[in-house]
Amino acid sequence: MSLSLDARQCAMLQEMGVTVWAPPPARPLPPPVAAPAQADAEAAIASAAAPTPVLHAQPTPAAPSAPRQPSHAAAPAAPASEPRTAGAAPTGLLLRAPVALYPQADPQAIPPELGAGWLVVLESPTPAEPLAGDSGRLLDNMLRAMRLHRHPRTFVATLNRHAPGLTAEGLEPAAGLQQALQTLRPSLVLVLGLGAARVVLGSREPLGRLRATAQHLPDGTPAVVSYDPAYLLRAPDAKAAAWADLCRALALVRRSTAP
Repeated sequence: MSLSLDARQCAMLQEMGVTVWAPPPARPLPPPVAAPAQADAEAAIASAAAPTPVLHAQPTPAAPSAPRQPSHAAAPAAPASEPRTAGAAPTGLLLRAPVALYPQADPQAIPPELGAGWLVVLESPTPAEPLAGDSGRLLDNMLRAMRLHRHPRTFVATLNRHAPGLTAEGLEPAAGLQQALQTLRPSLVLVLGLGAARVVLGSREPLGRLRATAQHLPDGTPAVVSYDPAYLLRAPDAKAAAWADLCRALALVRRSTAP
């Protein structure tokens, strides 16, 4: 007796405990062996259809190029220096006109030990707004710690770097400083940063040596050199030394205004 059972029916019988014996599946017949001539032809067709792999291909050496002949139409050499355009500002630094930092301060409430006025000279990343940004806020904190926010004649003149062809405001540093000193007559010039010190004092001495003693400008105005706010942001350990410089500037003005 032969039964034709599907997989579901076999599973049901197995769950019921009924063993179903099924004949083993028929084995597939082996493929017919082709004749020698036919087998060789089929192998040739298969090898022609399959891509031939390239193993360890060596680069083909390039043919030697002919020697390059010098060009007779070479570009003309650039001039050593470009002529300066009429009215253009020279390359380097310009000193902007001084601006009052605390014009709202009451002139009647100026501490007498602060003198007649202060001029701060520094190279600022925001020349048009010297109290802007992180360095500007630090400058404001430094001046407020000296109580200069109570002095309406606290001025700042920023050095402005510029390039040829760009419009920049200001005068040559020497002329701008001389004009500012004649107009403001400050009791002291506070010079912040090595770049400003070299411009104002015309000295190539290192900053540490310039900070060591009080300087004097050609017209006799005393000057004190210290670190600029941008440097103090990068090296906060120097803030104590900067505060000592500011205290020395205050003491210098206090002595000059003492009766």
